Amino acid sequence: MNSIIEEPKSKFEKKLVQEKYNVNVAFYVHLKEYNNSVRDELLHRIEEVFFYSRGVEWKFDSFGIEKSGSRNKSILGYFIFRTANVNELKKLFLEYFKDYDNAVKITCSVAEYQKINEEFFELEV
Repeated sequence: MNSIIEEPKSKFEKKLVQEKYNVNVAFYVHLKEYNNSVRDELLHRIEEVFFYSRGVEWKFDSFGIEKSGSRNKSILGYFIFRTANVNELKKLFLEYFKDYDNAVKITCSVAEYQKINEEFFELEV
């Protein structure tokens, strides 16, 4: 393992630098039922959100489906984004999911992070 450095030196290390402030927005779609088409339906709707984002600056982080019993009684489809424009993303998300018949409700969490420290190193494989 190479030594740990505090500041990025190489061009590649500079690409790894994370933002000083980060806001994660998680949308949880509580589903009535889960079947083979649900994943495709959710992905299709999120692709529409991507396509029509109209200047809302955000990055898609992850998507998944939790079946009931893992942490919750509900079946959850979740989407996690990074953005500084939470209100616009909420409006956009609601616009493309309000008519989704399989949704019981949509809950949301917003987590704000501030970078305390960042180090860089390489692992030899």
